[in-house]
Amino acid sequence: MEYSIRKLSELAGVSARTLRYYDEIGLLKPLYVTEAGYRFYGEKELEVLQQILFYRERNFDLQSIRKILYEEEFDIMNAMEEHLRELERQRARVDLLIQTVKQTILSMKGECIMSDQEKFKAWKEQAVRENEARYGAEIRRKYGEEEVEESNRKILDMSKEEWERFQELEKEILAGLRKCVQQNVSPKSGEAKEIAWLHKEWLGKSWKQYSEEAHKQVVQMYVADVRFREYYDSEVPGCAEFLKEAVGYWADKL
Repeated sequence: MEYSIRKLSELAGVSARTLRYYDEIGLLKPLYVTEAGYRFYGEKELEVLQQILFYRERNFDLQSIRKILYEEEFDIMNAMEEHLRELERQRARVDLLIQTVKQTILSMKGECIMSDQEKFKAWKEQAVRENEARYGAEIRRKYGEEEVEESNRKILDMSKEEWERFQELEKEILAGLRKCVQQNVSPKSGEAKEIAWLHKEWLGKSWKQYSEEAHKQVVQMYVADVRFREYYDSEVPGCAEFLKEAVGYWADKL
């Protein structure tokens, strides 16, 4: 079945203006365009639009979506299974947050006692889940099941103060990296040493045992693995590389 741009707009809940823009940027080309300039879409185009909407729902930008959809190895079934896993993770996260809010309300009413551990349980479990979803297979291959499980346990067992420090360290590291890269600071500078030290402290919060060599290896992975690199370089490109060089120089001197 074929759809005019108006019919597709009504079917998918996407404006005709948006569909024309997707055509202009090469994200979703129509099946054909008539001599009068009218766009028509077929079944394949509908499948592509569905994928675009799924990825948009997951907050992917249009450039990233285009790259994913038009890679040679893109498989629509694998993509759908990935969407399902992500939606199930989101549902589990929301269910846990709902449970925490309900328990907090009961605690505020004096109907139950809620420990500090329980107040922050949802966020800690979310962090562990997200880390497993994004990097679990890779870090388990690299460091082994026992190391990863121990790391997860350390995060889940953190006190309120430890969890807050863990979160604050992550923010300080990212802010420091962005500042150093933007100001073209040397990885051998005192500022870089401070970032390497903060990163060492951050790793120590979840690692079973710290070592300089393991520290160097993990920051090398940040550069080699696109998922880690995109995380560190999301606002200022070059942060992952700067961290690798800073730790490479300072790890043995911390």
